[in-house]
Amino acid sequence: MPTLHVSPLSQLAATAAASGARHLVTLLNVGMEVERPASIAPERHLCLRLSDISAPREGHVLAAEDDVARLIAFLRAWDRQAPLLIHCWAGISRSTAAAFIAACALAPEREEAEVARALREAAPSATPNPRLVALADAALDREGRMTRAIAAIGRGAEAFEGTPFVMPLSAASRC
Repeated sequence: MPTLHVSPLSQLAATAAASGARHLVTLLNVGMEVERPASIAPERHLCLRLSDISAPREGHVLAAEDDVARLIAFLRAWDRQAPLLIHCWAGISRSTAAAFIAACALAPEREEAEVARALREAAPSATPNPRLVALADAALDREGRMTRAIAAIGRGAEAFEGTPFVMPLSAASRC
């Protein structure tokens, strides 16, 4: 069963090595540097440059429909032969939103509320970026269910940085 790993930037190299990830999604602000782990080929790395904001803010980049479309296309093109790793600066908001989006996009039969509960169980500090979730909700034709599911689990536990975790892609992978 393929696995999806999530980490903060500070744990990127260690998580990539420990997980054996061969695909990587980076969600960082414009201008932030990231060193792609050598185990991940450049064509298997999606880098989205957007700020962790939910509404326009001067000097920041708001996530757009195109960003989410690129993310979903990358996720769907993942061959699932080796783990996929998603990271952002803190591993709390953008990356957890992307993990939630991945689980919904790759397992369309799963109920959004169950996916959100699995996210909360895997990552107590997860506070998925609501803008990314809302854009994906529309792109995946989930009719507001993704947005409501994330609202239902509420804000995650206070943390400066999230702890790396594995996001279940199916209910069966939770055992």
